[in-house]
Amino acid sequence: MTDRVLIDEDSVPKLPVHVKLRFNEQREQWVVLAPERLLVPDETSLEILQHCDGEVSVSGIVDVLADKYDAPRETIGKDVMELLQGLADKGFIAT
Repeated sequence: MTDRVLIDEDSVPKLPVHVKLRFNEQREQWVVLAPERLLVPDETSLEILQHCDGEVSVSGIVDVLADKYDAPRETIGKDVMELLQGLADKGFIAT
């Protein structure tokens, strides 16, 4: 049994080695590829995933998105944390 990855504002999320974020030319959309799995992120999820480079903390991602969309940091933070925790629980995000 593996330990659950818990996401908080200090976490530095990244895609694990077996997970790839790619633009699928045939589908003309972004996809998240993992062994025997495929996710099609919506625009909001894609925006968050593109910042998961293993260098920027969740707090940093929230700051960038709150500034970009001129939205309350608390609202953006809640959405980012929920998305990343859900993806981490499914093995699509590591720290």
